[in-house]
Amino acid sequence: MEKLQFRVSIDAPREKVWEVLWNDVSYSDWTSGFGEGSRVKTDWKKGSKVLFLGATDEGMLSMIEDNIPNEFMSFKHLGMIKDGVEDVTSDKVKEWNGALENYTLKNVNGKTELTVDMDITSAHKDHFQEIFPKALNRVKELAEKSKVAATSNV
Repeated sequence: MEKLQFRVSIDAPREKVWEVLWNDVSYSDWTSGFGEGSRVKTDWKKGSKVLFLGATDEGMLSMIEDNIPNEFMSFKHLGMIKDGVEDVTSDKVKEWNGALENYTLKNVNGKTELTVDMDITSAHKDHFQEIFPKALNRVKELAEKSKVAATSNV
C-alpha cells in the first residue's frame, strides 16, 4: 500500500470543523462525491464498528482505531458490505485490510489545518487523488459558512 496525504486550511475553529466532518447531515454532504447517498453508521467510540454506506446499503466495514474529539480520528478499514453481508476475507479485501485513514485537526495561525493521511492501494490511488481534495474543499465551505454551534457527541 501507498500513503496519501491531503491538507486544507479552514477559517473556522477545530470544533466546527469536527462537527462538519462527523455530523450525520454534513457528513453525507461532503462525502457525496465518493458515492450517492453516502452516510456513516457508528456510535463514534474508540474500538466501535463503522459502516460507511451508500444509497444501496453497500460499502465499507471499518473500526474506530482512535477518537480524540476535535483533534484526531482514525479509521481502520476491515472489509466490505455487499448484499448485507460483511466480507473481511476475500482476496479483494485482503489487498487493503488494515488500511488506516486518519484525520488530524490543528490550530495554525488562527485557522484549523485539516490533514488526512491514508493508506491506499495503487488501484484506487488516482480516484482518491481526484475526489479527496474536492471533498475537503466542501468541508472547508461548510465549516466556514456554518452558523450551527459545534455540539457534536463524537
